[in-house]
Amino acid sequence: MKTKTLLIAAFAGFMGIALITSCGGGQQPAQEEAATQVEEKAGPTAEQLARGEQLYKEKCIACHQANGQGLPNVFPTLTGSDFLINQTKMAVAQVLNGSEKVPGHSEITYPAPMPPQVDNYEDAVAVINYVLNNFDNPGGYISVDDVKDITIDPR
Repeated sequence: MKTKTLLIAAFAGFMGIALITSCGGGQQPAQEEAATQVEEKAGPTAEQLARGEQLYKEKCIACHQANGQGLPNVFPTLTGSDFLINQTKMAVAQVLNGSEKVPGHSEITYPAPMPPQVDNYEDAVAVINYVLNNFDNPGGYISVDDVKDITIDPR
C-alpha cells in the first residue's frame, strides 16, 4: 500500500510541475527578453542627456538660444518644431553634416545654412535627444542604431 501511495504522490508532483511549465513557466526567458528590448528603446539615459546638454551649451546655444527659441527670422526655434519631432533622423543628419535647407515655417527664410556641429553618431544623437526632451518638446528618443546609415561627410 505504501508503494502505491508513493507512486500516486510522485505522479501528482510530476503532473503539477508539468502543469506549471505548460501554463507559462516556460515563457519566462521570452518575457525577460522582451522587457530588455523595451528598456533599450525606452529612452535616453541620464548620461546621454547630460552629454546632449553639454553639447547644446557648447555648440547650439549661440544660434538657438538658451531657451531653444532661436532668433526670429534669423535662427529657427527648436521649441515645438514639427521638423525636429517628425523627422528626427534628418535632424541628426543636420547636426552631423549641416544643411543648406534649414527647415522652418513656410513664410520664413533663414539667412544662413546650418553648419555641421559634431563628427560622430553618439554626440549627434545625444544632442537631438536632449532637445527632444527639453524646451517644452513632447519627448522622444532616437538611438545610434537608428542613424548608422547616415553618411558623415568629410570635413
